[in-house]
Amino acid sequence: MQETVKNVRIYLESNPNPNSMKFVVSEMLVPTGMSFDFPDPASTREAPLAQELFMYPFVDRVFYMSNFVTVTKKSDVEWLEIQNTIRDHIKNFLESGRFILDKKAPEEGGAEETDQIKKIKSILDEYIRPAVEQDGGAISFHSFENGILKVILQGSCSGCPSSTITLKAGIENLFKRMMPEEVQSVEAIA
Repeated sequence: MQETVKNVRIYLESNPNPNSMKFVVSEMLVPTGMSFDFPDPASTREAPLAQELFMYPFVDRVFYMSNFVTVTKKSDVEWLEIQNTIRDHIKNFLESGRFILDKKAPEEGGAEETDQIKKIKSILDEYIRPAVEQDGGAISFHSFENGILKVILQGSCSGCPSSTITLKAGIENLFKRMMPEEVQSVEAIA
């Protein structure tokens, strides 16, 4: 009986964060709409690929979403020196048939949502999330209270020099136009 060899293709995409690189894979890695952010080695307990990537001294953060892995490097090393090492590691890991997560994806659930929160999430999903994902990151709703919308930025958006500009000039302005009576400001939380 002949063993089937899995062939994974990966291409690289840069993004506005000069310390992050998006490694786009030829298959889905996590369920659509879900993301997993690993800001440090301690957070990778159930994520074997992220655990392995953190063994490289130049890796600062790992993020999974859809069909890509975003890796944030330390600023003292150049992408040209390390990108092939990371790409090959991800490729070999996936071709071995191993899963990037040891646990089942978390179930969606929670408290009843108000109409305002539903509208905020809808705007995030339709207008903002696709652009943020294209840059190797993710944005998710955290809370909305007293006119202040708090969001969580993950992946390449974490620590990106232009994320503050994007947050204020792009996201906040969009919400002020679409929900002028409700949203006064947008803030990112760690």
